[in-house]
Amino acid sequence: MNPFLWLIITIINIYIWIIIAGAILSWLFAFNIVNPRNSFVRQIAYSIDALTEPVLGPVRRLLPSLGGIDISPLIVIVGLLFLERLVVYIFTGASY
Repeated sequence: MNPFLWLIITIINIYIWIIIAGAILSWLFAFNIVNPRNSFVRQIAYSIDALTEPVLGPVRRLLPSLGGIDISPLIVIVGLLFLERLVVYIFTGASY
């Protein structure tokens, strides 16, 4: 496998997991399972938010209001999986 292809796929997969972690952390905050006033938890939340908000923010602005349900992580993850398949197709010319 091409090392550049491996690097791109790995970065995309790590970013998908960061988005999933952010969604789970937001659920933990919403159900008061973790305390957002804890400095360690707050630092993790700020880091995840800083990494994901530049991508999720524009998607949230484009979507209509769904009554408190945020599907922007799902849309971004589907887009990243499409990008991953596209990169593999471009680099190898074969399906993934």
